[in-house]
Amino acid sequence: MDKIMLRDRRFVIAGALASISLFGCGGGEMAEAPAEPVGTHIAFVGTYTQADAKGIYAYRYDAHSGSMASLGLVAESPNPAFLALHPNGEYLYAVNEGDPDSPTEGSVSAFSINKENGQLTLLNKVDSMGTSPCHLVLDHTGKFLFVANYTAGSVGSWRIQPDGSIGELASLIQHQGSSVHERQASPHAHEVVVSKDNTRLFVPDLGMDKVMIYQINADTGELTANNPAAAVLTPGTGPRHMEFHPDGTHAYVIGEINSTITTFDFDPATAAFTSKQIVSTLPEGFTGDTSTAEIEVSSDGKFVYGSNRGNDTIAVFAVDPEAKTLMPVEYAPIQGQTPRNFVIDPSGAYLFSENQNTNNIVQFSRDASTGKLTPTGQVLTEVASPVCMIFVPTN
Repeated sequence: MDKIMLRDRRFVIAGALASISLFGCGGGEMAEAPAEPVGTHIAFVGTYTQADAKGIYAYRYDAHSGSMASLGLVAESPNPAFLALHPNGEYLYAVNEGDPDSPTEGSVSAFSINKENGQLTLLNKVDSMGTSPCHLVLDHTGKFLFVANYTAGSVGSWRIQPDGSIGELASLIQHQGSSVHERQASPHAHEVVVSKDNTRLFVPDLGMDKVMIYQINADTGELTANNPAAAVLTPGTGPRHMEFHPDGTHAYVIGEINSTITTFDFDPATAAFTSKQIVSTLPEGFTGDTSTAEIEVSSDGKFVYGSNRGNDTIAVFAVDPEAKTLMPVEYAPIQGQTPRNFVIDPSGAYLFSENQNTNNIVQFSRDASTGKLTPTGQVLTEVASPVCMIFVPTN
């Protein structure tokens, strides 16, 4: 457990998620403009179960006012660090990063959702087939689940049963490779992203400085190498997460190690990436130890946001209307430490920063015309070690 948690802690010590699943935990698929929210949502929060955290927590969320009301602990689960929602909105899935009951110290859990009170009922749990599962996503049909195993440097796919439970393993691919930084001696798969047309899976690998590209078998969920097999980033980037622009022909990859965002032209027909710009996520002159974490694109495609751990800000960039390159707008302090995840709410009016090391979730209002963030004064402190938030409509 302590060994697994060290991969993110050491940066603190050194320097201090079209479909419903778009709204939280880094998206996990190509972004589209969301429908206008109606009524309330449940916001589920994944945690690291250290100190006082015991699993998955929830809030009742009013998307019109931005207000949150705590529903407390809704499922005990070991280190449910990232969450994903089934397209039908009835089932929630979590990676368990550091599960003592798993042969690989990693597992994946499936839950059914009670939308009246937010309670989760465990359907089943399977071994992730690799150490430190860190991200997961379902395909757009809800037939398959994909998981990235960080320390193992592997990616797996599972079939989903009609009752929402996790079925048989469809494929498991072990990455091979390394790069120039001391953290890049071996592969480290860090995210799984499904293409808009549901035919491909993209896997940023921090250890290889590549985004691996796989074709998805629509009948079996098996993964096979695409041609081209990968998008290649500058050595020492450490790609962590990625997001597509709503136009479907551009992508943004955030580099954890060198604190950058790389803008790519993207060809949906072949899945070829062409690098066109690299920008720093840090304010000019910053020299402290830091690493990035999350990236999000606003639903209108006008702004890109990236979080800095150590610098403890969210970098805001305006998107050039034609080239889709990025221009710095501001570096907003997150009023906490270690913004491992942040999420733009379903209305697009608010952004929530999950600050892992200060045990708080801070709400910001988001200016739709400038992209700038302003603290609303609402700070959630009921959850220890928050690392992921995902919104589920209740109507």
